[in-house]
Amino acid sequence: MLRATLRSFLAHKGRLALSALAVVLSVAFVAGSLIFSDTVSRTFDRLFASTAADVTVAPKQDLKSSVPTGAVQTLPASLRDRVARVDGVAAAHADVSVQNIVVVDSHDKSVGPTTGAPTIAAAWYVTRRSPVKLTSGHAPHGAGEALLDADTAAKKHVRTGDTLTVQAQPGSFRVRVVGIATFTTTNPGAALVFLDPAVAGRELLGSADRATSISADAAEGVSDAVLKRRVGAAIGTAHYDLRTAKEQAKSAAASLGPFLDVIKYVMLGFAGIAVLVGVFLIVNTFSMLIAQRTRELGLLRALGADRRQVRRSVLTEALLLGLVGSTLGLAAGIGLAVGLIHLMSAFGMNLKTTEMVIGWGTPVVAYVVGVGVTFVAAYLPARRAAGVSPMAALSDADVAGVGKPLKVRGVVGSLVGAAGAAALVGCAAATKTASAASLLGLGVLLTLVATVIGGPLLVRPVIRVLGAAFPALFGSVGRMSQRNALRNPRRTGATASALMVGLALVAGMSVASSSMSASFDRQIDKTLGADFIVQNANFAPFTKEVTGEVAGTPGVGLVVRQRLTAIAVRLPDGKRVETTAAGYGPRLDDVAHVSYARGDSAAALADGRLGMDADFARDHGVGVGTVLPVEFPGGRSARLTVGALTEQESAEGFGTQGGVFFGLATVEKYVPGGQDSVLYVNAAPGTDPVRLRPRLERALQPFPQVQVRDQADYKKLVHDQIAVLLYLVYALLGLAIVIAVLGVVNTLALSVVERTREIGLLRAIGLGRRQLRRMIRLESVVIAVFGAVLGLALGLVWGVCVQRVLALRGLTALAIPWGTIVAVVIGAAVVGVVAALLPALRASRMNVLAAIAHE
Repeated sequence: MLRATLRSFLAHKGRLALSALAVVLSVAFVAGSLIFSDTVSRTFDRLFASTAADVTVAPKQDLKSSVPTGAVQTLPASLRDRVARVDGVAAAHADVSVQNIVVVDSHDKSVGPTTGAPTIAAAWYVTRRSPVKLTSGHAPHGAGEALLDADTAAKKHVRTGDTLTVQAQPGSFRVRVVGIATFTTTNPGAALVFLDPAVAGRELLGSADRATSISADAAEGVSDAVLKRRVGAAIGTAHYDLRTAKEQAKSAAASLGPFLDVIKYVMLGFAGIAVLVGVFLIVNTFSMLIAQRTRELGLLRALGADRRQVRRSVLTEALLLGLVGSTLGLAAGIGLAVGLIHLMSAFGMNLKTTEMVIGWGTPVVAYVVGVGVTFVAAYLPARRAAGVSPMAALSDADVAGVGKPLKVRGVVGSLVGAAGAAALVGCAAATKTASAASLLGLGVLLTLVATVIGGPLLVRPVIRVLGAAFPALFGSVGRMSQRNALRNPRRTGATASALMVGLALVAGMSVASSSMSASFDRQIDKTLGADFIVQNANFAPFTKEVTGEVAGTPGVGLVVRQRLTAIAVRLPDGKRVETTAAGYGPRLDDVAHVSYARGDSAAALADGRLGMDADFARDHGVGVGTVLPVEFPGGRSARLTVGALTEQESAEGFGTQGGVFFGLATVEKYVPGGQDSVLYVNAAPGTDPVRLRPRLERALQPFPQVQVRDQADYKKLVHDQIAVLLYLVYALLGLAIVIAVLGVVNTLALSVVERTREIGLLRAIGLGRRQLRRMIRLESVVIAVFGAVLGLALGLVWGVCVQRVLALRGLTALAIPWGTIVAVVIGAAVVGVVAALLPALRASRMNVLAAIAHE
């Protein structure tokens, strides 16, 4: 049996190659994502570990929010002297390092990265932990001199002697590049500017007496933990966070965690789609191979092989396929990881392929996925093979399973579908986001399973409709193609299911993204009343000079400032909620249309008051007049009175929890040193906004990071952000289509082999080669369109339910992208034509007499 199994496997290696591709793609994405994420993690771990001081003293971070406020938490620079006197400290430095800056060249072009990495300005001093070393020029001395990192200098064409403008929170200042510093470790993609330590505090923090942290080096024989205890005892820990080098590296790596998780989960999403679609392909392939080998398996049974041996034989073939596919997939995953490393280098993160990490868990996971998926997918066909009767060897057996009733599938599919439909109905009727999302996930899973199980039952009624015009348009060729698709509902349903999964996903997400865009458009139209919005391209805050330039532009009538801050609110029900709050300048009602359940803008923006979302307030027992303890960054706190409650259609969950806002004076009082994040601008009476826009753009030319937008631009910005998610879904669809095409090609190729004698007879009675190719293409098209119809129908239902979940967060508009749906159906027909090219060509080249004589 083993020899027979190996001989059979090698005999069908060409047919199994397409199935192996599904395994290869699945394993490649799993292995590639693990290798890449492990490599990035290890690289940054090394960077942070090699550059962290033995002990770092930093201001205590009370709030964990990462909202960019522009304010920098500092500590006294004189603390450095107290730390230096601690027993066991070999050296101490007052660090000045900020990220709330923008650097521009003499042509008003940004010198910073465009990939989201920060631009960092820091005080220059050299230690054994310095991430860069001076490679040309000299160190900065006094005001007006600076170093620039070599990567940024090369990318932005900056040379020694060039003049740069640094826009910092205290104000802008010019520096001359006097030297270039080269990274000694991995460049994380940031732009680095170094200043003389004697002037860094004044230029970057507004005071030479302030620092952002204190770094301490341990003396010989003193451990980091011991030094940390001694420093803590000397300066106290009430207002400072003390970390050893290991703790500092771990904290820095944790801040990078969300970025790495996004990459990993996106890659694993591709792997999941590949696995799911590949299952259909493998099941279909093994089912058809077993159907074609009915006589062979029957002869084995007649010669004495029992059911267990036959089943074991088929599963051994699957195991071999899984091993080969997993090995090739692991190799492809390594290649994919190399490609991602080079891609990240193009974006400024200079990872090295020589430091690529392949942990022991990666090959294990790769083989578990590849072998496991193949083994599970082949189990049902293996059971079917074991049921082949020995008498089948004595007859000209037809394809197994064609005539078997589908009653069991109908009952199971109906029950699962009913449960899935009930879950989706419950999702649409739910009033809590958490329960709605849970029901949505359950409903999506159950309806998908029900459609896969019940797909063969839908083949005959749906394909009769889809192919109804074929006889009229293509005559007898069209009629035969339609009947070929109807001949084996199980096979047609399994082939179409591979395409259905991808199209259901894209349809559901298209409805969700279109609904999000429409909802945001409606909110912008309803709430935004300003002629223009001035904000940073990446939503980071900007310097006060921008506000001054805008306010001083001829034709500007009103400027309302917005500033963000992290806060923590103690609510009457005992909960402490950390969120992001906004501070607004006076005359908010002139640039925004705010709907209030109680109170008004004047009451919300008054000194010592705040505004809050009415639904959030009701859920936590808050009303107008309630006094709430509010914590601000830096350990500051206040007791603010609720002055107004809003009833906006705000996208809570996509914005800020609780919708808390107050007057700009409150933010400036409790978060000093912050920066504005948005300016709402109205033209002066008698000034045409169309004429004002070019004036604003000219005034802001020295600030390339800032953009002027009207309402249409703002909508486009929101649409572009949502489109990023949609592009990801389209990429997943592309992968699903690639594997689905392989499935259709495989099905048609095996079907051609299965119908060799039939094709020979058709050719003998006069069917031309062109007609034969057309018949197979039409069969492929109708199968692909059938899958598209099922996928779109399922995806539309999912998309509507997703929109109902979004509606609980304020995104109430429902929009269905009919253009995308029509394009998908047309694309499915094209997929069918492409998938049929090779099988149709092979069929048309058969020798007629050899085909008739084929058994």
